[in-house]
Amino acid sequence: MKVTFRVPRFDAATDFTAKYQVYHVEVNQFTTILDALNIIKDEQDSSLTFRRGSQSGIDGSCGMMINGRNRLASTTRVLSLNSTEIAVGPLPGFPVIRDLVVDFDSFFAKDAVMLPYLVTDIAKPADGKERLQSPKDANRIALAASCNQCGCCTSACPVHWSNGEYYGPSALTRAYRFVEDSRDTAIKARLDIVGSETGVWRCHTVFNCSECPKSIPNGENIQALKRKIMLNKIGLGRIEVKVARTEATV
Repeated sequence: MKVTFRVPRFDAATDFTAKYQVYHVEVNQFTTILDALNIIKDEQDSSLTFRRGSQSGIDGSCGMMINGRNRLASTTRVLSLNSTEIAVGPLPGFPVIRDLVVDFDSFFAKDAVMLPYLVTDIAKPADGKERLQSPKDANRIALAASCNQCGCCTSACPVHWSNGEYYGPSALTRAYRFVEDSRDTAIKARLDIVGSETGVWRCHTVFNCSECPKSIPNGENIQALKRKIMLNKIGLGRIEVKVARTEATV
């Protein structure tokens, strides 16, 4: 089956606006959007630029807008879109560097502010093994921990479009993942970060961010952080320790 792909071509170094180019690719039931883009690059136009990595949705590098919705190109099969014409574009809300590649510098800078690593004053077991966690506690953070930072949720957020200082759903879900981790003791430090002017209170609960390729309920995570902040204000919640806040330029 032959499918038509419409792809914007743009180079930030030389172009003022994007121009669209049309390609035709023969696909089968197993062909993904990323497969089709690889065919275009390998056989039709080597100048087409896009990101790719694991080709299985693990690393998140292939996030892009596909037929009006943010998706992972490596896990989206062409025929699942039920169309012979596919429009592919860069993720909205981020500066475009070239073609389908966007600038993620501020995205990752905001993630770094969340202290995206385990902080704990719980002594490591004497035998040197890992700090154990119950299945129940692990399940509480399993979805949030599966985030591959593809940027699809943040790109879909209307607050992010208009407020470049807002941390965004991806960074806030990263904070939620550690706030809810039973082994972590930097809860108050992270709640102070996400409770700031550029944090959870800027969320308008549109819930575009919950249409996640990894099925992560980002919108619900942000609401959970709001509740956690309020409980912390009245002295409820787990015991925390203070840690230094990490600053980043966003």
